Amino acid sequence: MKLPALLLLSAIAFTANGQQAPEIKRIPPPGIEVPAADRAEIEAGLKEFGTVLSNLRRTTSHPNELPNVEIFFKSADWALRYNEVFDAKQIPIVKEHIQQGIARAASLKANKMPWNTATGLVVRAYRSKIDGSVQPYGLLIPEGLKPGAKVPLHFWCHGRNEKLSELAFIDGSQKNKGEFTPDGAIVCFLYGRFCNANKFAGEVDLFEALEDIKKYYPIDEQRLVIRGFSMGGAACWQFATHHAGMWAAAAPGAGFAETAEFFKVFAEGKEAPPWWEQVLWRWYDCTTMAANLSNTTTVAYSGEIDGQKQAADIMTSYAEKEGIKFPHIIGPQTPHKYHPDSKVEINKLVDAALANGRELVPKKVQLVTYTPMCGKSAWVELAQMEKQWERAEIKAEWTGTNVAVTTKNVASFFLQFRLANGEATPSSADVDGQKLPFGMGLFHKDDGKWKEGDILETLTTKSPPLYAKAPRLCGPIDHAFMSRFVFVRPTGKPLNDAVGTWSKSEMDRAIAQWRQVFRGEAIVIDDTAVTDVIAKDANLVAWGDLSSNKYLAKIADKLPLKWNSQTLEMRGQKVDAAHHAPILIYPNPLNPARYIVLNSGPTFREAAALNNSDQTPKLPDWAIVDLRTPPGPKWPGQIVDAGFFDENWR
Repeated sequence: MKLPALLLLSAIAFTANGQQAPEIKRIPPPGIEVPAADRAEIEAGLKEFGTVLSNLRRTTSHPNELPNVEIFFKSADWALRYNEVFDAKQIPIVKEHIQQGIARAASLKANKMPWNTATGLVVRAYRSKIDGSVQPYGLLIPEGLKPGAKVPLHFWCHGRNEKLSELAFIDGSQKNKGEFTPDGAIVCFLYGRFCNANKFAGEVDLFEALEDIKKYYPIDEQRLVIRGFSMGGAACWQFATHHAGMWAAAAPGAGFAETAEFFKVFAEGKEAPPWWEQVLWRWYDCTTMAANLSNTTTVAYSGEIDGQKQAADIMTSYAEKEGIKFPHIIGPQTPHKYHPDSKVEINKLVDAALANGRELVPKKVQLVTYTPMCGKSAWVELAQMEKQWERAEIKAEWTGTNVAVTTKNVASFFLQFRLANGEATPSSADVDGQKLPFGMGLFHKDDGKWKEGDILETLTTKSPPLYAKAPRLCGPIDHAFMSRFVFVRPTGKPLNDAVGTWSKSEMDRAIAQWRQVFRGEAIVIDDTAVTDVIAKDANLVAWGDLSSNKYLAKIADKLPLKWNSQTLEMRGQKVDAAHHAPILIYPNPLNPARYIVLNSGPTFREAAALNNSDQTPKLPDWAIVDLRTPPGPKWPGQIVDAGFFDENWR
């Protein structure tokens, strides 16, 4: 099957400095040629299934159940349409998924949903708030669950598999019970939007799956466990350190825990990444956030002769610097797999943690973060930092009537108690030695002194009002693609042809990347179709310039740049507009609760997909691109300059 040119990479690509780079393979790779007779049978089945689905969408009284049918259509359709049948053995699986989907549709039409009461291996799906796509997850439901009784939930993050299409994931989720089958607990097998180590939209996948699972099963949220191996072990370290307050236990196996050492970034012969890329490692590096493991039970595993033992070793080292120790179980003379005796030992430690469960309101909480995106643990939530991407700390201890808090690099925070057993909310807070009323649990700094109240209210009363970097609006560019976004396509004439051509090419590449890497179809609308409702509900990713894109023209005087046909002025740089273009993320001036993004999709490109530890943000809040260097597998052109806005988006 001939692939669209957009999905193929040129044999010659370029680095940011214009140097030639080797050809980069496509991930997922091209599939096999499906025999004509099988193709015809599958196409006929998809046509029938499509008609059934169309009718069901119009008539069902259970629209929330549609994803559990639609996922089988997506599985079969995408396998054929995008050349993702990787083995002849998958051809009958495509046909099987069509029939399964049609059968589920018939059940739903009859107001029957057997997947909601099934035990054993069950495939489900939800509709993502990010892009409206249906995303699968697998469940292992034990027999004999007592009605209404809360049940522990174990998440499993899968290892790297460059051919793990929806077809392959669903097939495996219906046949394989996985490494661990805990008694009396549900296991959720996360798809994580394919093969990105559960980063970005793959990270959000866990939370959207959890939200969906809770609609159907009585989950005990004090007994959540995160597990994974290899790439999934890396994801487990990430969830354990970045969301430690969620877990009764975390059990990572192998994987990686940071970028620089695992990926040997500074090895001889490698070009060192630019400074901003190194800063952005702090988003997903787990080592620098090891202090958060004090808030959960961690059980690490490595094979003794597995190269990925490096992950647990380096995490142990960083945790010990924070005064934290956790068991590191090592499979004797074991390569990249679990030793059976080690699995028994892991289960004993995890079961012991589950016996008591996570404390609803722990007396002590420690939070370390480098970004407001990862600023919550138990009842402590960071709202704003004094300087993003530097270490921020909150240590809080609840003594009943008072909360004692010490902070570092924190501008505001929130203490939110979910109390039980008649316990009372604290009446006072001691913050860095200052005695304050507890109030609503909101605290912010003003001229170096702590005050009770919300810093955002203070900022918005200023004239003109100041934007603030907060958990939902802090950059960098990639953050825009972790909540709902819409691509806004230009319909006008560009200021310069080179910019127009480049922007069109980058938009097409971003659309293809989103489908390949994050397994969704980006929502694309014309600039004339943007309504107030759309701008309110979504981050707008505007392509083009202030002439070609009517929405950008509408907000041009409120953006942090000056741009005409002759010059582009931005962040102290003044460059020729004929050969340069801006990339940036900024609060949308017409809806500052959402982002406006100029000329960028997710910033890691094809080269980063070759190693999951390299799938990190490549651009910060803004960049200026010289278009005379062609886009390549690492950069969208030559990056002339790039950097971050301050904590008030200036």
